[in-house]
Amino acid sequence: MQSWQDDRIGSIERGTNPTLLARLDAGYAVIADTQFLPGYCVLLPKRPVGQLNDLPIEERVAFLKDMTVLGDAIAEACAPVVRLNYDILGNADTYLHAHVFPRYAWESPERLRLPTWLYPSECWTSDEYRFDRERYSAVRSSIAKILRDKTVSMTDAATSL
Repeated sequence: MQSWQDDRIGSIERGTNPTLLARLDAGYAVIADTQFLPGYCVLLPKRPVGQLNDLPIEERVAFLKDMTVLGDAIAEACAPVVRLNYDILGNADTYLHAHVFPRYAWESPERLRLPTWLYPSECWTSDEYRFDRERYSAVRSSIAKILRDKTVSMTDAATSL
């Protein structure tokens, strides 16, 4: 049987992906599989593509806008956040997806200057940080609510133009 992790976009469409936070204009906001930086999320496109440049320009712009809206929601839900890190890499998972990391003052100054990818491998693989719906329900619910509020207000603003 195929896991939702083997087909993240398809599992959202089938309603079986437990990490879904919100459906945005050009993508799906999901909470990341690991939470060593609480509130770390990923934006998936609405259809599988290899990289950002495989999308028509209008879809690229919409995807990047959604990425920043997700960042706004993370910053608000996880305050105080020192900054947000945005990454679109595609090196390990060769499909388009954008990482949005909150960065915190409680991180060591040396660590805060470095990319999140340089955190020890245990942060990425340990059960201690693995996404668990109950354990991370507060941050998950907060980001999802803010995204719902933001997307509704953006829709209202667009229809009033």
